[in-house]
Amino acid sequence: MQRLTLTGLLATLLLAISCNTTRQTAATTPPPPPAEDTAIVETEMRNLDTMTVSPATNGVITEEEMAGTAAEEIPNTLPPRAIAFERVHDLLHTKLEVSFDWEEEQVIGKATLRLKPIFRPSNELTLDAKNLNFNAITMEDGTELEYTYDDAREHVTITLDKAYTRGQEYTVVFDYTATPAETGTAGGAITSDKGLFFINPRGEEGDKPRQIWTQGETENNSRWFPTIDKPNERTTQELYVTVDDQYETLSNGTLVSSEPAGDGKRTDYWKMDLPHAPYLFALVVGDFEIVEDEEWNGIPINYYMEPEFADHATSIFPYTREMLTFFSELTGVEYPWPKYSQVAVRDYVSGAMENTTAVIFGEFMNGTDRDLIDVDVNEKIVAHEMFHHWFGDLVTCESWSNLTLNEGFANYSEYLWMEKKHGKDAADYHQMEEWQGYFGSVQNSPPHELIWYDYDDKEQMFDAHSYNKGGAVLHMLRHYVGDEAFFASLQYYLNRHEYSAVEVDELRMAFEDTTGEDLSWFFDQWYLSAGHPQLRITSDYADGNVSLRVEQLQDTDNNVPAVFRIPVDVDVYTNGTAERHRILIDMRDQTFTLPAGLEPEVVVFDPQHQLLAETDFQKTPEELAAQYRYAPALLDRYVAVGQLAGMSSEPELKDEILTAALQDSFYAIRGVALQSLEEPSEAQLAIVREIARNDDRSQVRATALGLLTQIEDGELAPIATEALEAEAYSVVAAGLQALVAADPEGASEAAGALEEIDNQDISAALAGIYSESGDLSKLPYIESRLETSDNYQAIDLYTAYQTLLAKGQAAEQTAGVARLKEIALNQSQSPWRRLAATKAISDLRNTLSEGVEELGDTGDLNKLIMEMGTSLEAIKAAETNADLKNIYQQF
Repeated sequence: MQRLTLTGLLATLLLAISCNTTRQTAATTPPPPPAEDTAIVETEMRNLDTMTVSPATNGVITEEEMAGTAAEEIPNTLPPRAIAFERVHDLLHTKLEVSFDWEEEQVIGKATLRLKPIFRPSNELTLDAKNLNFNAITMEDGTELEYTYDDAREHVTITLDKAYTRGQEYTVVFDYTATPAETGTAGGAITSDKGLFFINPRGEEGDKPRQIWTQGETENNSRWFPTIDKPNERTTQELYVTVDDQYETLSNGTLVSSEPAGDGKRTDYWKMDLPHAPYLFALVVGDFEIVEDEEWNGIPINYYMEPEFADHATSIFPYTREMLTFFSELTGVEYPWPKYSQVAVRDYVSGAMENTTAVIFGEFMNGTDRDLIDVDVNEKIVAHEMFHHWFGDLVTCESWSNLTLNEGFANYSEYLWMEKKHGKDAADYHQMEEWQGYFGSVQNSPPHELIWYDYDDKEQMFDAHSYNKGGAVLHMLRHYVGDEAFFASLQYYLNRHEYSAVEVDELRMAFEDTTGEDLSWFFDQWYLSAGHPQLRITSDYADGNVSLRVEQLQDTDNNVPAVFRIPVDVDVYTNGTAERHRILIDMRDQTFTLPAGLEPEVVVFDPQHQLLAETDFQKTPEELAAQYRYAPALLDRYVAVGQLAGMSSEPELKDEILTAALQDSFYAIRGVALQSLEEPSEAQLAIVREIARNDDRSQVRATALGLLTQIEDGELAPIATEALEAEAYSVVAAGLQALVAADPEGASEAAGALEEIDNQDISAALAGIYSESGDLSKLPYIESRLETSDNYQAIDLYTAYQTLLAKGQAAEQTAGVARLKEIALNQSQSPWRRLAATKAISDLRNTLSEGVEELGDTGDLNKLIMEMGTSLEAIKAAETNADLKNIYQQF
């Protein structure tokens, strides 16, 4: 699953919503240094337990005090532990026959389940069946069975017709109706647990298409059919779905037949012969055009498209066939399933979901070829969900505590794909963003173990630990054992555990069996302990040696190790050439002596940048310049440019490196160099103009246009006019914004011609122009884009909307706030839109409050301000996304 979150970059988001300027580039800042530490002293004090004294007794501890201390420190109960579901019956096969009542949002179903006891004899079967209404429960021969529902109507317990012994199969038939919307709730990274969703079921939402789709993870498919809804269950599947002829259907496995069902209806029969977990069952119904791609190794590849996007299918779901080849070869296990289908649906409650052979994505994936230029998020998500078909679908975590065995691998597939397709710089840049997402998450909530047994709710597992940290840990493991051993271990793991559920020890043993090495230290440290190293590094040179001191400063609360075992490389550069040293850090404070015939230009710690750690290694401008010149890794160049830009000393050296960085081979370095320029020299200005005209990365062109606008460059007007003809909409939008400064009349004429383009960058740019001009006649245009804008562009567009509202009349403001409140309260909306709407209400309230103070107005305006305050409290109370809850604290 790809989470529907704010990408984990909470710190970046906080910066974005606190700024009034438009975000100009995809470049991000390097990980922050660790805070000052007191944990060394605290750890040493804890080690002196034999020296504990009692001030009340002059150093002698009484029996009463000892007893009191023991009562406080020793718990009376075992800690909570979310263990794997205890299986009593093995679900062998599931046959579903379903149709729908769109008006009532109901599933009319018949489920036929074939099972057998796992080991002990049993005459009782308990299934997950959330709020299902049963007309009858019978054996296959029609014998009626007694059953009871628990008080919460979550589970049904059936008394079988006799006790069945191990190996004896039996079949139970359920005639039922499901109404998922009745009891489904909002929550977590997956923003609703209804299981099955009707979109615009009664046709009341204008042009929005009518659809039905499912979202089973975590345990929500049991809202539309009875099952053992646990990740360590596995079953084959048949699905007969009856729908109106106008709709296409998609499910797992292959479409066996499609037969008329009378009254303008049709029954499609889908069959999955290979066993998979019930949460991976999928069903989609809607008005789609099926785009068939060329088969891959005899396997059908297709894309279910909304008709307007059908011509752009391979841009929306890029490199699908190429990825199937790559991941099959990389793992040594050929894609094991009978087809590969992908679909984007409306109002999806997560980012994407790896339903076996039938992947569902949110509508954010949709766009035209021009929309998707330089947009690599689509291919990352395609890679993520595809890799799940090995890690998650073929081999499945046995409990949600082990979720990173699914999501960590899917997360790491994004790195693997970027490395293969776009090179190491692109992969490392992606990894840096993943690190930042994880580091940002632990700034706002305590770290926990990757294999997390004491969570409060299984939905908490869908966080930057299971995903970001899980992928980073796999990268470290790959680096430690080497590529050959890493991928051989994965092949062994997949082959040994195919079509079964696993826990982390089985991954460890696969690596140990392959490499012959005891890796318990690695798994204990990175999977079963929490946190990451926080390192302070200092270096000195004397007498032909580099002295490198490494201090581990991490706090040891929450099961974070006081000392991490860190095998790592160090590069010592002299005359532009590195000599590499392997060191083993296994102490809290440790100094290493590295031979060097000359004083080095720079020392680079962890030159492969595989270690998940926050590192504080202060360097001089000369060292940073050498690091940029000589160290090949993306992160070394990126950090060098970013840190040099913030220094006031050595201006000539700084200009030299920034000039070089403007011409770097990787776009993010060019982007950070552009952001770092304040008063470019003539030589730099010439490069910036060339970037604005011809850079091969649209975000970088847009950033250059922004810089030229900021410094009021004399050649801005013709460059901005050229940008309006660019293929990438992001460049067109930046060109329009630049033209406002250089040629307002020309910008006004161009703006009118661009209103027909349905693109987020264009819409945000136009909204910004209209808000500055105060043209209230443009409110309807901005309002028409409120529910289609997303990501950072939503922040920009909604900010412009509230700025324009502030210049309007009370009636317009009241109506606008009502629109914003509706969006902010709707948990099916994108979290970015909810954030943007909430921020807009807060900003508008602040603006209008200032007006009240100046004018002394206590009438309708004051009433609206009070209503906005009430609305903000309602929005905070209704919000389910943890990241948004944190952000909303400032409103």
